[in-house]
Amino acid sequence: MQAIVNKAQDAMGPAPTATTPTYKHREGGQTMRALAWFGKEDVRMVDAPIPDITEPTDVVVKVTGTTICGSDLHLYHSEMLGMQKGDILGHEFMGFIDRVGDKVSTLKVGDKVVVSFQTACGTCKYCKKKWSSMCDRTNNSSMMASMYGQRDAGFFGYGHLTGGFPGGQSEYVRVPFGEVNCLKVPPGLSGTSTCPTCFRPHTTPSPTHASTRAMSSVSGDCATDFQQCVVRWALLKGAKKVYAIDTVPMRLELAKKAGNVEVIDFNKQDVLKTLETAVPDGLDVAIDCTTFHEPKTVLHKVEKALMLETDHSETLNETIHAVRKFGRVGLIGVYAGYTNHFNVGALMEKGVRFIGNGQAPVHLYWHEILNDYIKTGKFDPSFMVSHRVPIEDFPELYRKFDNRYAGVVKVFVETPASEPPAVDKGYPQRSRVADWAEKAF
Repeated sequence: MQAIVNKAQDAMGPAPTATTPTYKHREGGQTMRALAWFGKEDVRMVDAPIPDITEPTDVVVKVTGTTICGSDLHLYHSEMLGMQKGDILGHEFMGFIDRVGDKVSTLKVGDKVVVSFQTACGTCKYCKKKWSSMCDRTNNSSMMASMYGQRDAGFFGYGHLTGGFPGGQSEYVRVPFGEVNCLKVPPGLSGTSTCPTCFRPHTTPSPTHASTRAMSSVSGDCATDFQQCVVRWALLKGAKKVYAIDTVPMRLELAKKAGNVEVIDFNKQDVLKTLETAVPDGLDVAIDCTTFHEPKTVLHKVEKALMLETDHSETLNETIHAVRKFGRVGLIGVYAGYTNHFNVGALMEKGVRFIGNGQAPVHLYWHEILNDYIKTGKFDPSFMVSHRVPIEDFPELYRKFDNRYAGVVKVFVETPASEPPAVDKGYPQRSRVADWAEKAF
């Protein structure tokens, strides 16, 4: 499938953009360590050229912290289209400014920054509204335009459907439009507490992005790292009660610690019957934090295996069923293509406001998150960081993260340039993935 999609993209040619995903190599043939994709469940550490300033608005970031995201597993399983062998992965990272282009004036070498996972131009009509994930001028994928009608912004480390930009699971990254896509981290905040995941609105204020009115009851399906944040942000934004739905005991226990949260194990309880008993009129809001990757029923497993659908509709239908009449559903879980058996009748007849939230518009929220929540202590991200490992462990990390081994939630992946662990603030010491238990908790 990847070969077919790439050939189709070559035939259509690239869409016009204001930047290029390819970068100039550093003088002298210097190399860095990076994680690259080579096929289904085949990721490897490689020596890649260190990037240099390629366009005058670029910066080069020396990475001090990166991580693995649940959505990276779609690449790992070769389920996202437009992957090519040798693609450098990773879309969540931070570090120090290593080099700046001639037209960069607000950043200087040595500044500590968190980098947006999208490459926004800063000047198109979407960027002017801070809808950075919808930038019109950075993603050259004509394939995405043919599938969706328009293109998202270019994303770091997420294949050629999103522009083909080399990602942040590496020691250095070239960041186009550096002044637009880097946020300075103020002195006094550790690299771990400003872990890039904390600035992604689907990891942080997802309820705000999913729905803007007051809510009394909210459900969040699948309580992984950003779903755990959805639980906490729903409470921060005024939800009176949250129902967290998952089946991993450790994650359910973590969700319960957030406050007025009731957990539902979908392998032990009937989700819809449990919610109907607890909230007879239906939830105000349901937020789908899952993915197309793991269907539960035999029907969808067969249809997905036969490529009769790319995504399943099981959780989507559950959310529509669970909300009240004129309730709202926010879709922040990653979906990529087409699904069967979607209950469009219930959507229409109940008047459900079904919102595809899109990829997180980081620039719309990151100043608020940093200044109003992290700096003030209203939101402490330490709860989600379960492990810290060196960058060379990435290939094995993908395997164990995929299997949910050793109680893994979120992993801070360090590079040789990383600061020491902030153990006094609740963050983990460095460990090696090879030493993790080969079982889920």
